[in-house]
Amino acid sequence: MVHVVHKIPKKHKLLILGLVSAIAALTLIPSEKATASKDNNADALEIGKRYELQVKVDDIEQLTELNSQEDAAKLPEYDLIDFKVKNGDNLALIFKRAGFNAQTVHKLLNTNAETRKLTKIHPGEILSFATAEDGSLAQLRYVISKTDTLFVTLNDEGNYDTSIDSKEIETLTASTGGEITNSFWTSGIAAGLSERQIMNFADIFGWDVDFANDIRKGDQFGLIYESHYVDGEFIGTGKIIAAEFINQGQRYAAIRHSDDTFYTPEGRSMKKAFLRAPVNFKYISSSFNPRRLHPVTKTVKPHNGIDYAARTGTPVVSSGNGKVIKSGYSKYNGNYVFISHGTQYVTKYLHLNKRAVKTGQKVKQGQKIGTVGATGRVTGAHLHYEFLVNGVHRNPKTVKLPKSEPLPRAELAKFKPIADNFLAQLERNRELQVALK
Repeated sequence: MVHVVHKIPKKHKLLILGLVSAIAALTLIPSEKATASKDNNADALEIGKRYELQVKVDDIEQLTELNSQEDAAKLPEYDLIDFKVKNGDNLALIFKRAGFNAQTVHKLLNTNAETRKLTKIHPGEILSFATAEDGSLAQLRYVISKTDTLFVTLNDEGNYDTSIDSKEIETLTASTGGEITNSFWTSGIAAGLSERQIMNFADIFGWDVDFANDIRKGDQFGLIYESHYVDGEFIGTGKIIAAEFINQGQRYAAIRHSDDTFYTPEGRSMKKAFLRAPVNFKYISSSFNPRRLHPVTKTVKPHNGIDYAARTGTPVVSSGNGKVIKSGYSKYNGNYVFISHGTQYVTKYLHLNKRAVKTGQKVKQGQKIGTVGATGRVTGAHLHYEFLVNGVHRNPKTVKLPKSEPLPRAELAKFKPIADNFLAQLERNRELQVALK
């Protein structure tokens, strides 16, 4: 005798157990023809007699409905044949290699938004096909990502049904860190960070640290971040949860709160009124120097700002919210933009290749206002950036900036224990890295 064991889904097991419990708890009611036992024990049952069992029909219908739903959700099983997308391929070519005509492609793509995702296939990806007995396309499988797979299946009416099989993502935490030996970028790569993580890290501390000017050899960094897995396989990193940066002996720390905003350990937002650097830089050609020798005229002329040397076309952003008070061109400044930030602060951006804002326009922090160029009296492509407080030039690197608002007291009470835990973990990780040197 062959015993076949069927695997019962968890939700069905729970319902069945509930029915069994209900059955066990029921009083068995004898039929009208049943007589009491000789010892007048009303609970006794006679052997061989049939009794009515009180089972709710609703429970049976619910179980039947669940079975029907699961059966409907199951896709027919086909023998799928894989076809790899080659350079220069389009859907028509791939379908032709698989034995299907252009009409099938057209019908498929016009099914819904899910099937139109097939137009974005890339070389190296796999399309899998199953053929019906009449030669038509019975099923197509397309792995959209490491978590999602698209199935397109021919139904009994001759149309296509679509479904996406999504795998559950397991999220764990990971940590890394390092010491800067050359540049933050190369040290971050050496610590195992992705380019995206490096840029996100710099964005977190962009209000406090000028990553062009302020980085020094021996500075330390550390972060705790999400790490995603599917079926035990690593598929990529997620959000940064906590981070620290020790720059020239000063420690900056940031912890992500439930609102997805980073705050200091004291509960103040990392976002401040001004960014320290308004451009994605490659290197700095000169710093703030009131008695700097002008590179063109060779005369001593105050250099009231910082030069950010970068390729022509590199985006320049507003360091804070404000209003453009002047967007124009002059012989010495080239294309320039001046922005007023309230009554106290003005920022200036000179030698732009192109201007992206007009006089009188309101801008937000981080908004593109132009691109790096070499217009005006310059020796090479760069952005000249100035920061004025009450009409007086101040060093953009060291000027004291307005503090950000703190978390409300109730939110701070929730935030502090979490922040303290992450701070301690960052410190332990840093001490371990030092010990392993």
